[in-house]
Amino acid sequence: MARSSSDCYVAHPARILARSLPRAGKGTGPHLAFTSPCLNRLGHFLRGFVFFLLFAAPLAASCQSFISIPLSACLYHVGDDPAWASPSLDDHAWLPYNSWRAPGPHIRLWVRCHADLHFQQPIANPVIQVWLASAYELHLDGQPIAQFGNIRSGNFSLNAIRSYPISPVSLDSRPHLVALRVNDCTWHYGAAPITSLMSRPLELRMGDPESLENLRAQIILTRVSGYAGVTARYGIIGVLSFPLFILFLFDRSRTVLLLFAIASFSLACLRLNEFAAAAMLPYSMAAALTWASVFNLGVTWTQFPFFFALANRRLPIWVRILLCFASVSVLPTFLDALGGDHVPQWFVPFAIHGIRTATFIVFPLAASMPFVAFWPYSKIPPRMRALAALCLVWAAVDMSWFLIQFTNFSLREIPNLYARWGLTLLNFRGIVTVCVVAALVALLFREQRQISLDRALLAGEMHAAREIQRMLAPVKLDTAPGLHIDVAFHPMREVGGDFYSCRVLPNGVQRILLGDVSGKGAAAAMAATLLLGAAEDRNSDSPVALLSHLNRVLCRANFGGFATCLCADITLHGDLVLANAGHLNPFQDGRELATPSSLPLGIITNTDYADTHIQLHPGDALTFISDGVVEARNASGELFGFDRTAAISKDSAEIIARAASTFGQEDDITVLTVALAAPT
Repeated sequence: MARSSSDCYVAHPARILARSLPRAGKGTGPHLAFTSPCLNRLGHFLRGFVFFLLFAAPLAASCQSFISIPLSACLYHVGDDPAWASPSLDDHAWLPYNSWRAPGPHIRLWVRCHADLHFQQPIANPVIQVWLASAYELHLDGQPIAQFGNIRSGNFSLNAIRSYPISPVSLDSRPHLVALRVNDCTWHYGAAPITSLMSRPLELRMGDPESLENLRAQIILTRVSGYAGVTARYGIIGVLSFPLFILFLFDRSRTVLLLFAIASFSLACLRLNEFAAAAMLPYSMAAALTWASVFNLGVTWTQFPFFFALANRRLPIWVRILLCFASVSVLPTFLDALGGDHVPQWFVPFAIHGIRTATFIVFPLAASMPFVAFWPYSKIPPRMRALAALCLVWAAVDMSWFLIQFTNFSLREIPNLYARWGLTLLNFRGIVTVCVVAALVALLFREQRQISLDRALLAGEMHAAREIQRMLAPVKLDTAPGLHIDVAFHPMREVGGDFYSCRVLPNGVQRILLGDVSGKGAAAAMAATLLLGAAEDRNSDSPVALLSHLNRVLCRANFGGFATCLCADITLHGDLVLANAGHLNPFQDGRELATPSSLPLGIITNTDYADTHIQLHPGDALTFISDGVVEARNASGELFGFDRTAAISKDSAEIIARAASTFGQEDDITVLTVALAAPT
């Protein structure tokens, strides 16, 4: 039958708060250190007396008796029949409620508790206090008293300890029936901290409202004291995420900062959600489950890819598939947040036997990703070793957490280690995680500072490279009388490998040198500068002799690449002498000129080149291009090609260059046109 519990809520607050202060003895500080057994006992007495005055005494002053209804007095039956609230119902065939194990979510059942609710001293305003993390309707002796949550969908408030007033007249000496119509909606394989906090057996009490409210405060204090440290540690992690967000906004190229910021923020939000459940804050279980689903996905798709981004490696396709499977594990929790009517019956066994089993494998594997991302460890750069070591520690703690967490949902043959060690491990995980995250933030800031210094140095180098580029692509062209030369240069980067030169030789011949060094960036620009410098003061060389000289220079330089080059001399009478070292042929009046094929510069020291002689007439035009024109590629992969180039080769240099660039530039684009003046 019912039992009296008039003193249970007085002692606990003092004991709970006493644990939070240091004990007298070695290492507690001069104000708490006692040097004799008598003083030690005195210190314990004084602290206990202070706790009694501050906490126990006010509760004792308001203490009145209440009755707790034991589970042994309760029976249950699966189903939903309003007639089961009747006191006259024969419930001898019903099962003991203390043996209830929900086979799945959203099970409708009735619970009937027979108890003696009579008090020797009448209570002016008695209440029934119910602690049940499910939606329910409460009946006393067949009469409805209250409803908690949505009995249809199963959604309910996290504030699950509720008190309902009853009439003092009904509390006579006869046995009474307390009946509950319940929608048991808790997933037994959902988010472990939330599930463990909310999945509790029914607790029923009846008594004075003030006494029961004090008891409720004590229960919440006990629950919050267990999660306060965890929440504070992960709160630090959440705070650390904001500098990472700000750092990313200043440098959008470093996605590793964004991934780390979202992962840290999501972890903090998950722990905050669990603290809200422990504190029984008045928001719905559906909101808590949705919150858990969203931020679990946030952690899954940012924390594990973060390790690969930090190691400067692409996320392998099999890891993406693994993360997709991990995301599926959130589906039961999310569906449960939508409500019982939205969960199909076939999904329950699939979730229990399929998704739950898969999560036992997927999440420990996902937690081990740092061991994969940084493998082989011998090739980790020295500046990354500290970061890699911290990530491996983080991974080891997370793997232990997932393995112990899953014993909360495992078969009965496997001990539930989470029930015993879950909160302790969560505290330890919080300590390790906040230390690792703080160290990672410090190291990432240090690395970001080094990157900023490197970029400042690179900016100086790029300034010098732009000066080189100015020499490679001069704006002012040295042009012989009777010729009109136009040029358009569109580099792929700030510094490219294309180069050209227009000079009038002492004998009045117009010399045009056009080339393309393999590769891009500063190295290609330096090689181009070397070739232009080697071409100076070679005025007496023919185009063939000049290319042979440039070939020897580039071979001796051990550049490691090659360069295509074309040299053309045009006399005052329109005589064109052309030598080609693997470069694209020029176009004359819309058609491609044929020249003997030769190897590019820098491949073989002794390479023979041949002259091509062409007679130009007044009004004729030549178009020289680099391979960036014909190799322009659109989104579908189609090349600009020679046909399109030939079709527009009579246009100006800028029109040709813009057409290729708009089509889809993938390399430096250089176009140089030469036209002989038409007769007047």
